[in-house]
Amino acid sequence: MMKIALLGTGFGQAHAAVYAARGDVEVVVFGRDVEKTAKMAGRFGFASSTETDAAFEDPSFDLVDICLPVGLHAPFVLRALEAGKHALVELPLADNLVDAKRVAEAAARSDKHVFVDMFERFIPANRALFDAVREGTYGRLEQLTLWNLTAHLWPGASLGLKMLPLEALHSDMDIITRVLGLPRDITVSTVERDEHSAAVDAAFRFDGASARSSVSSLMPMSWGARGGYTATFERGVLDAASTMGFDGKPSGAVTAYTADGAHELALPPADQYAAMIGHVMDVLHGGAENQIGPDSVLDALTLTLDVEQRVNGSR
Repeated sequence: MMKIALLGTGFGQAHAAVYAARGDVEVVVFGRDVEKTAKMAGRFGFASSTETDAAFEDPSFDLVDICLPVGLHAPFVLRALEAGKHALVELPLADNLVDAKRVAEAAARSDKHVFVDMFERFIPANRALFDAVREGTYGRLEQLTLWNLTAHLWPGASLGLKMLPLEALHSDMDIITRVLGLPRDITVSTVERDEHSAAVDAAFRFDGASARSSVSSLMPMSWGARGGYTATFERGVLDAASTMGFDGKPSGAVTAYTADGAHELALPPADQYAAMIGHVMDVLHGGAENQIGPDSVLDALTLTLDVEQRVNGSR
């Protein structure tokens, strides 16, 4: 039985739901507010505490799961490593490259694992794209368009211009850098309804290819959250579309278009948070190599911070 300290009662709920469905973990939820923390933990049958220091000082905890504001990500991962514990941290790894590299270096020196919740790597539709690029199924990738349009599904969470690059664009930047690398040029445009609702459109140029990522929090609640991509190759197109709510369990499909016609790809069921945490557990039990270590996210964070700088200027 692995004992997990889950820090955070906001997005920590998505992780808690996965842990609650497993039989091999014991979880204690840590938060600042006694009643709020107890209520959230009780929903999933977990214990709760407001004594955050215990997450690091109690030797019984094996893994610290950090679902806190971005500025706390890197410091808390480093603290977990110093305490001799594994760490899982929500994306992004840090709000600056200096701290991100410090974590990557510390993880490389440690015998403990650090995992960054790059959950979109586990979405079957995205895996289909990665596989097509790696295997050259349709030839060279020439154009990639990604989009993510959402309503305010998470009460109290701001999705304005200050938050969108690090909170919403980062996953797209990970996809782009994994299939095309870092771009030669970037163009960014924005729309701001108010401080909590906005849209960002970023275009990227590569040698012989282009990419675009559009994110928006301007949608009404009846829209929910929808996203997808269109990947144009030399000999075909992959087109993906999905819907997703707070539970992190999207429905979606990927269609391949070639000279032979159109056909929908057969994909496994999509539950990226369960798959991500399942991967974490497999690694900790010695059954897999870490695919979401801090060194694997540095290019995506570099590109995300470049876009963030263009959207919001110097911090």
